[in-house]
Amino acid sequence: MTTDTFDIAPLFAPGQPVPAVRWTGYPKYNFIGGHNDADSTPVAALTEAANAVLTREGRDLSLYTLQSGPLGYRRLRDFLVGKLRRDAGIACAADEILLVSGSLQALDLVNALFVARGDTVIVEQETYGGTISRFARLGAAMVGIPLDRQGMRMDALAAALEDYRRRGVTPKFIYTIPTVQNPTGTIMPDERRRELLRLSEQYGVPVVEDDCYADLIWDHKRPPAIYAMGRRGQVIHIGSFSKSVAPALRVGYIVAPWDILSRLVALKTDAGSGALEQMVLAEYCTQHFHDHVPVLTRALREKRDTLMEALAEQFGTAAEFEAPPGGIFLWVKLPDQVDIAKLAQTALAAGIAINPGPEWSVDRDWSKSRMRLCFASPAKETIREGIAALAEVCRREFGVPARSANVEKRAGA
Repeated sequence: MTTDTFDIAPLFAPGQPVPAVRWTGYPKYNFIGGHNDADSTPVAALTEAANAVLTREGRDLSLYTLQSGPLGYRRLRDFLVGKLRRDAGIACAADEILLVSGSLQALDLVNALFVARGDTVIVEQETYGGTISRFARLGAAMVGIPLDRQGMRMDALAAALEDYRRRGVTPKFIYTIPTVQNPTGTIMPDERRRELLRLSEQYGVPVVEDDCYADLIWDHKRPPAIYAMGRRGQVIHIGSFSKSVAPALRVGYIVAPWDILSRLVALKTDAGSGALEQMVLAEYCTQHFHDHVPVLTRALREKRDTLMEALAEQFGTAAEFEAPPGGIFLWVKLPDQVDIAKLAQTALAAGIAINPGPEWSVDRDWSKSRMRLCFASPAKETIREGIAALAEVCRREFGVPARSANVEKRAGA
């Protein structure tokens, strides 16, 4: 082979994303992504589950969809039927659950069914960055609804829906993360969920409920899923095992009536998501899931507290945040003079990775001094060291926080 390069770039389809940066390993202080607590990953029990299920059913790996068909491994769907009824109030059959390769594939399938270029979708003003980037690539018009401490504001949603009705536009759906919202951590109460469904009914706009963080609530008390409260076909429910068991397993699910689910199955042209992960999860979850979650949430809550303490010590009142009732993220506001995009670049050069707020918001200007910090993966001491290092970068670049204020705070602590 010659060393000359074939110029293939002119043949690329239009609208491609920016090329990925070559991966060089995780930074020393990694506060990005949806990584989880390594010490709480149930490795021994997963190993035991893998040995048991492969011994019993391993021959079925010779079939693309095992013995279960295109919806995914039946035993895992059966487990979900019971889990969803008990935890979220959802009454569904196993044939109303589609197993997918993580919640990202679930979003892709839902978007493929509903969204064409130029369509309007309603989202929370601050929401999952993967959702924002997908809508942007599809050429959808995103309408961001402001949040408060109880999640998406229904007065703002009602105003937006009425405005679009006057324009003769029906949004394709309302996308919401109502239970431990990403990135803000809010939980939408029952009354607001009912109002969301009333507005959905009034304006003829369905709801897509992303419930990926709902297992990670400190007190393990959650409102019923919106899916459980709505009419048949009004809500599509998305869930995942990425946050409750392990992100790298890449197993999520969609709950919907068969007339909707059958169309999503037709769009899922990958010959089936990884069967081994589904088999191991079913074996593990049937025996251990509800004992595992309290162990995980206890560890996560301790790390959340460590992160908040470190921010208070290093930044003082220059860092504003609300203590989330669950999840793996803290949404932090720094003073207005801090350009979080510039801070993120400078911090990364120092081995500190943060998620800039504009990547998680439909209103990039509103979030230009905000950041999302994932506290699940780093050890507690690493969290303390990383926040101290971040404060030094922020002080050097923007004069925030003022060193004297922090000295006084620690002296009075």
